[in-house]
Amino acid sequence: MLKTVRRGAIALIGLFSGAALAAQAPSPQAPPALPDARDVIERHIDAIGGRDVLMAHSSRHVTGTLAMPSAGLTGSFELLEAKPNKAVMRMSLAGVGELSEGFNGAVGWSLSPVTGPSLLEGKLLEEKKLDADFYGDLQPEKRYVSMKTVDRVEFEGRPCYKVQLVRRDGGEDVQFFDVTTGLRAGSLVTRETPLGSLSASIVESEYRRFGKVLYPTKVTNTSMSVSQVLTVVNVQFDNVDPSEFEPPAAIKALIK
Repeated sequence: MLKTVRRGAIALIGLFSGAALAAQAPSPQAPPALPDARDVIERHIDAIGGRDVLMAHSSRHVTGTLAMPSAGLTGSFELLEAKPNKAVMRMSLAGVGELSEGFNGAVGWSLSPVTGPSLLEGKLLEEKKLDADFYGDLQPEKRYVSMKTVDRVEFEGRPCYKVQLVRRDGGEDVQFFDVTTGLRAGSLVTRETPLGSLSASIVESEYRRFGKVLYPTKVTNTSMSVSQVLTVVNVQFDNVDPSEFEPPAAIKALIK
């Protein structure tokens, strides 16, 4: 009986001691407040060159190589963009051939040896128009109805602010910005495709300066467990001929 009481007394002492220690321990500090999403985006703009430098350019020509390791495919690409909302992406894949997709401000298209020529319509066309906006990153209020910093997380091994962006079409993008450098580290996006709605993870890294602008020279796009790695070799500004955005002959034949 004595042993039982002693054990009970010891248990009570432990409980009271724990309560006392808890009372003496400092209360946990609240996590630091998250910065406003607009400030996070503006810091990225400043980091890559600044609003004035970026607004001074009217076109961009990006060239490089690409690889799809899981499929054993390699090739080259070029991306041509111009204000206000024109863009053409051309790819050449060994063993596959030439692929292209574009938007000339009115007509959106896709052309490949596998699917042939096709015009973009409906939501595919609207999203292509959204993504082709040359100054879109500088004017997020034109793209999004809501922008919010929702967390501080690890993204690709780096501490990043996670920014939730609700598009005007109702879709949602998530972007990650490096806490230390301010540079965008990547994003999670969902887009319509001929196969339906697909989600993709995009990682941007290895920024290099071209002229007065920092540009990510390694972009890894992963969707449905398939990764495409783009390695940027060169970026030139203000030298894109307007004729580059003319739809290919096979696409023109589809336009009524």
